[in-house]
Amino acid sequence: MPQHGPLQDLPCRSLQGSVSARAQRTSKRRAKGLSDGLDAECTPTELIQQRAPLRKQQRLGGKENEGGPFVLARRSRRKRESPSADLSWDQLPDELLLRILCYVPLQDLLRAAAACRRWRRLAFDESLWHSVDLEGLTHAGPALRQVLKTGVRMLRCPRSFVEELQFTGTGPLQLVVVDLSSAVIPTSSLESILCRCRQLEYLSLEGLQLSDSVLSALSLNTDLLQLNLSGCSGFSAPALAELLQSCSSIQQLNIAWCDFSNAHVKSVVDGVSARVTHLNLSGYRENLTLDDVKVLVTRCPHIETLDLSDSTLLMADSLPVLRQLKALLHLSLSRCYHIHLAALTDLEKTLPALGLLDVFGIVSGSHLSSLKKEMPRVAINSRPFSGVARPTPASKPGCCVMWSRKCRLRVRL
Repeated sequence: MPQHGPLQDLPCRSLQGSVSARAQRTSKRRAKGLSDGLDAECTPTELIQQRAPLRKQQRLGGKENEGGPFVLARRSRRKRESPSADLSWDQLPDELLLRILCYVPLQDLLRAAAACRRWRRLAFDESLWHSVDLEGLTHAGPALRQVLKTGVRMLRCPRSFVEELQFTGTGPLQLVVVDLSSAVIPTSSLESILCRCRQLEYLSLEGLQLSDSVLSALSLNTDLLQLNLSGCSGFSAPALAELLQSCSSIQQLNIAWCDFSNAHVKSVVDGVSARVTHLNLSGYRENLTLDDVKVLVTRCPHIETLDLSDSTLLMADSLPVLRQLKALLHLSLSRCYHIHLAALTDLEKTLPALGLLDVFGIVSGSHLSSLKKEMPRVAINSRPFSGVARPTPASKPGCCVMWSRKCRLRVRL
C-alpha cells in the first residue's frame, strides 16, 4: 500500500470527483421520493419544511430569519418573558387601576395615595369612597373632614369622638345614608355637616345633643325615609313640628325617650307624616294621653309597628282605639302598668293582623304562660329591643352594615 505523510495535500481532481459523485447521489435520492434521505446531511431545506410536522405560525415582522436562511432555534426563557417584563403600573389606564383599587382596604388605599400624584388622585377618586365606616375612631375630626371631601354617600361613624370641626367650603355634600349614633360630637360641628346636606334618606342621631338649627337643616332634606332621634335633646317643639311637616315622606320614625314636654308630644302626633308605617313613641310616661293616641291612629292609618311603651297614662280603653290600624303587626305596650291582663286577651280579636306583642313588665310568670295559650298565633315578648329606624339591629353589635347596606372602606382599630 502506498504510504503518505501525516499531512499531505490531495490533488484537486480527486476533490472535484468527490463533489460530482455527491451531486449524482443527491439526484438519485430525489428520484426515489426521499424515502430514506431526510436524515442526510445535504437534504434541501424546502423538502424538510414539506415533510416536517406543522408548527405554530411565526409572527410577522420577527427579526430572526430576515434576509437569511431558515434556522430552527429555541428562544431562551428570558427572551420569551421580556415583553411582559416591560409592562408597568404607569402604562395601565385609570379605569383599570380604579377597578383594582376597588378591592383594596382603607389602610392600604391611604398608603397607595402617598406613592405619587397620580396615585393620590386615583386613591381619592369619588367612586372608591362611596361608603366609609369610622366606627369607634378617636380624634376622628381630620379623618371625617377628608372623607367628606371625597363625596362619600354612606357614612357610618357611631361611637366615635369628633373634636371641634368646621368646614370652609360651601358646596353641598353627597351624603344619603348617615349613622352618628352615640357619637361624641359638638353641636356646632354637627350643624356644619348637616347644613350642607340635601339628599339625606336614612339618618340616625341617636343619643346626640341637638339644636333648633340642626333640625332646621334637617328639614331641607325632604326625601328623608327613616329618621332615628331616639334619646336626643336640645331642640324645641316648634322646630320639631317644622321638621315633621317638611319631611312628609318619612316612613319610619324613632323619637323615643327624648327630653320632651307635652308640647313636643303634641308636635309629633299632629305633624307626623301620614305615610309612616313604623313609629316608636315610647318613654313619655305622663305626656302621652288617650287623646293623643286617637289623633295618631286617625292621621296614620297605615302603621304596621307601634311602640307606646312606658306610657303610664294609657289604660284598657286605649286598646279599642287601635282597632283602626288594620295593618298593625307589632304592638309594644311594655310597662304600661294600667293595662290589665284581661284586656290583652281580646287583642287577637281586636287586631286580626297582629303577630308580635311586647308586654314586658306588666305580664310575667304564670300569667304570661296563660296569655300565650289564649293567643297562640301571636309571639309575645320576643322582641326586647325596638328596631324602628335603627341602622344596625341590636342583635348584631359591631356589624358594619346599616339599613342592610354594607360599608366598603372600614377603619380597623
